[in-house]
Formats: sequence, C-alpha cells, structure tokens
Amino acid sequence: MERRESDLKNRERETVKGGLMNGGSIGLESWSTSKRSGLYLGCSNASSHFITAETNTKPNRYLLIETKGGLNQQRTGITDAVVAAYILNAILVVPMLDQKSFWNDTSDFSEIFDLDWFKTSLSNDVKIIQHLPHNAGKVVTMSVPWNCDPECYRTRILPLFNENHAVRLIKYDFKLSDWLADVDLQKLRCRVNYHALRHTNPIIEMGRKLTERMRMKSEHFVALHLRYEPDMLAFSGCYYGGGEKEIQELGTLRKRWPTLPTKDPNEERRNGKCLLSPEEVGLMMRAVGFGEDVHIYVASGKVYGGDETLAPLKALFPNVHTKESIASEEELAVFSSYSSRMAALDFIVCDESDVFVTNDNGNMARMLAGRRRYFGHKPTIRPNAKGLYPLFQARLHMEWGEFASEVRKTQIGFMGEHNELKPGTGAFHENPQPCICDYYSQPNTTEMYSKFLRSS
Repeated sequence: MERRESDLKNRERETVKGGLMNGGSIGLESWSTSKRSGLYLGCSNASSHFITAETNTKPNRYLLIETKGGLNQQRTGITDAVVAAYILNAILVVPMLDQKSFWNDTSDFSEIFDLDWFKTSLSNDVKIIQHLPHNAGKVVTMSVPWNCDPECYRTRILPLFNENHAVRLIKYDFKLSDWLADVDLQKLRCRVNYHALRHTNPIIEMGRKLTERMRMKSEHFVALHLRYEPDMLAFSGCYYGGGEKEIQELGTLRKRWPTLPTKDPNEERRNGKCLLSPEEVGLMMRAVGFGEDVHIYVASGKVYGGDETLAPLKALFPNVHTKESIASEEELAVFSSYSSRMAALDFIVCDESDVFVTNDNGNMARMLAGRRRYFGHKPTIRPNAKGLYPLFQARLHMEWGEFASEVRKTQIGFMGEHNELKPGTGAFHENPQPCICDYYSQPNTTEMYSKFLRSS
C-alpha cells in the first residue's frame, strides 16, 4: 500500500511538472475577470437625504471605541464605529487599537492610519476628535451584542447618554449588522473603509516599493494570502497531517482558548472549515490555470513547519517571493517589530496584485475581496474548501486532466466574477453591493457602454 501511494505521488509530480500545466494555462484566459466586470464602479457618495455632521451631532455626546483583533478585524471595527457614532448622533473619539491580544502590537491609530486624512475626509459625516475632553464627565463602559442593528443601538446605547457624557464600547468587532436598510449608512461604511482609512506615508511608500519590485520581476503577479500560522491551525481544530508532533504542539496552543470546544477534525474538513495547506492551494492554482512561470507574492505570518511546509508550493511555483525576500532587513526594520504594520504592507501589495488568492475566507480575504470589487473588480480567488476536499482526497487516483477539470467546476462562483455573490449575501465588507453601481444606472449609459466595448 505504501509503495502504491508513493508511485501515485511520483506520477502526480511528473504530470504537474512536465505535463499539461508546464507554463501553460488551463481555463484562465486572462489576468482579469469577465469584460463586463469593467462596467461596474464604486459609488459611495451620500444622497441628498443624508443629514450632515453639523446637523446630526449632539454637543457633549462622546463615543469611545476599543477595537479587537488583528489589523483587518480592527479595520472592520473602525468602519462600524463611524456608522455607530452617526446613528447615536455622537462625537467619535479616534478608536483605540487592540494592543493586548495575541498580536501584541503597541501601534496606535496614527501609526498605522493617516489620522488627519481620516478626520478631514469624514468631516461632513461624523465629528471626530483625537482625545476625550477633560470636562467630558462620567464615562460608562459596556459591550454591544454582535450584529446589533440601528434600533438595537438606539435601544441599548442611546439612553446611556442621558446620564453620561461619554460611552465606551469595548471588544468592538462585528458589532453592527452587515445589512442595514438605510443605504446611506451602508455608503457611509464604504466612505470610511475605501476612502478615509488610508495608511500612513511610510507604510504606503514601502508598500509601493514592494509592489514595484514584483512588477519588475513580471508583468503580472499573483498575491497569495497564506493563513497557515500555528495559532490559526490550532484554533481551527483541524488535523493537517503532521502526526503526533502536530497533535501535541497544536493541542498545547489550543489551551490559550479555554472555552474553545473540542472539534472533530474529519468533520471540520468535510464541512470546508479547515485551511488549505500550501500544497493544496498550489494545486488549486495550477488547476485553474496558473503556470509554473507565474510570480507569486506570499503574504503570511510565520508558517507552521517553515520551509518544509512551503516546499510543495515552491515545487509547483518556483517564483515565490515575500516582503522579506524582496526588501532588505534595513528597509523593513521600522515595521518588523509591529505585526499590524507588517500586515499593512501585505495588504497594500495584495490589493495592487493582478490576482489575489487566499487559502481561507478570513477577515483579510473578505476585506480585500470587497475592496477589489469596489475598485474595478480585480479578481479574487477564494477556495471552495468544502467542494475541494473530496478532490484532494481522491487526487492520487485521478489523472491530472480529470482532477484539474473537476477543480475548475468546483471553483465556479469562487473566482471573483462580478455576479458571483447575490445582493445581501455574505459579509458586507466582502460584498459591498449597495456601494457598487453599474454604467447602466449612470447618465449617458449607451454612450459609455459603447465606448467600453470599443476599447475592450
């Protein structure tokens, strides 16, 4: 049995390395989504019915926010904090970033985001101040339920301002409903996320350098967000084939979350809740059409298993790069001690890539998928992990052509097409449909559409 499995693996490697996929393209006809996706554009301006901050804001009513999690989780909290302040007619104090969680990053807001730009660009929407005034009075602290809608905020939070001048909301992430009936509130979210939250100049400049260096290597490049850090694997409760050593190591890490329930690894994988390994995401990419000559920028933290784990991906794609490999230690020195600033660099390069691929559907994947939809529908490929699971299980017993064909079928609806998500489905930051217009709804539609077709 062991010899047969070894023979099958060798056959697979030979097919992948020298067969149909050698520098070729199967199913991936271009480095962009369908031509029609170019007809869509982000549009988040307020309507004529939107009440501006000057009228909407109550004096001496202050909202403080303490975000939670990593950079993109906090980005969600900041975006929703602005909308919450608007709902509560409050002055927003610049949100505090999470400095105590697993990421242990001491950066404050102004060290990651351009604070002046943030305040100025939202001045018509919400009044924002940097610090709570000394005479602000009593501050009451509480947590908001997840997915709280505007009525929930008005019922639970608004009465607190009757006796206090300030309310502090803690552990603030995903504390505002994804889908709000008021389109103006949804568009406010987009103005915050896609326009007001701009990184600081040092982060932007380094991010641009990294992008330019990838462009020097190839006309097109793929960015792969590879979530395969030890804590992520431990939290997932899945098994990744590392034997007793992995079980013990990840089991020890799981103790960091005392309330984390025990999970059945096989059931989690069948349900598509496990991260794709570097090898699996590499096979998926080859199957949908990326040849071995493609240059890949890998955005990741510390990969569990290190070089040994990454070896199968590099065998499929020899041109793998990271920020550490295309920038000097000196260039990264001002960022390397801060996980959020390093994540911000990856965010910029992933956003600028021709195609963005992810091995999971976490916060960064959703945030970038929505952003890339808003700014022109650049492709974002997400794994259909549930559908891919049986194919990965059976791949050693399949010819490559059959395997690749089945992967392409399974990935339909996960390739970043403009119409793959229905309005009102998924997370709002992944599918900001109220903030995306098409040329048909704009003036001179016929002329614009004809011009677009002529140029394509």
